[in-house]
Amino acid sequence: MDTSSQELQAVVLKHFTEQFSGSPLLVQSPGRVNIIGEHTDYNNGFVLPAAIDKGVYIAIAKRNDDELHLFSGEFLEKYQTTLTEVKPTDKGWPNYVLGVVDQLQKHGHKLGGFNLVVDGNVPIGAGLSSSAAVECATAFALNKLFGLRLGKMEIALQAQKAEHEFAGVMCGIMDQFASVFGKKDHVIRLDCQTLEYKYEELQLNGYKLVLLNTNVKHSLASSEYNTRRQQCEQGVAWVKEHTHDVNSLRDVSMHQLNDFVKPKDELIYQRCKYVVEENIRLLDACDALEKGDIATLGEKMFETHFGLSKEYEVSCKELDFLVDYVKDNHAVLGARMMGGGFGGCTINIVQEKAIDDLINDIRRAYQQAMGLELSAYIAQIEDGSHIVSQ
Repeated sequence: MDTSSQELQAVVLKHFTEQFSGSPLLVQSPGRVNIIGEHTDYNNGFVLPAAIDKGVYIAIAKRNDDELHLFSGEFLEKYQTTLTEVKPTDKGWPNYVLGVVDQLQKHGHKLGGFNLVVDGNVPIGAGLSSSAAVECATAFALNKLFGLRLGKMEIALQAQKAEHEFAGVMCGIMDQFASVFGKKDHVIRLDCQTLEYKYEELQLNGYKLVLLNTNVKHSLASSEYNTRRQQCEQGVAWVKEHTHDVNSLRDVSMHQLNDFVKPKDELIYQRCKYVVEENIRLLDACDALEKGDIATLGEKMFETHFGLSKEYEVSCKELDFLVDYVKDNHAVLGARMMGGGFGGCTINIVQEKAIDDLINDIRRAYQQAMGLELSAYIAQIEDGSHIVSQ
């Protein structure tokens, strides 16, 4: 899976030549990490994502009819339909492309038929948002190919809606936003309520971001994700009975949770408590970043993992094992599970010179404890969606 960008571009173009003819437009959209601020986006809170050096490439060219011919390099599969017959398919992978086509057409944008090849080096199921990268690359490519004149924000929002309607995951805006708006060596402090954002420089000075992939994806992920949304909405509804200027957990204080939610339901209280405290942690983490204090940022990440594991309950034994293993290691400033949960990656801030030893040690320990292989990636922070060649 560690294909370099150059190799991947060559593979995508080769697939395009083999499947279709003509010279395509080539677009890249990255996967993302989220430093802190997990499960806050659909609660109108704050998030702190960044685009990374693993992404999805789309090669695309117009056709002279209204047919859509898609090819996946990952699955070596074809899919074909027409602009008038765009609907979700049980094949899975085409939905991320078709969902975007559907949204653009619903918004009155005129498209023609096209040939498209998609492939990437974002590990699927690792919580690095491979699906958002496909959606954003598709929207970015169609915008350019058909001269739709969409701004970055509109691209991110249409890609998010595609995920809701065609993949059935009611995700917040963070994944698509980070994929489109990413900036090299910066994280994005995004306010998911107003969509105002600010770039914060991430100076790691001798440390690197290391992603440790559990290589598990428990089947609860999607259903539990939607359950958490409902639990948060229920908490908000109970607070709203007493105060009208509340629309999401972003507007709720711990004091209100203690008064109006805790007496009704301890579980829903725990879910809401995690989200309210996570927003506070993120703002504290941004203050630390502005002072160049990455040690405090790391401490906040450990606190976030505790909340995700014990209060929001979206972790799993494999993720908990990886965080527990590094928490007393002086070369690791911070670690937590990242993404929707129930599998995927932990994100770690690790001293550069200690990375190789840490990966070797934790691989052995993980194999022994869980009977599973551990994959590791070092993530560089890169720019968002862009045209590679045309």
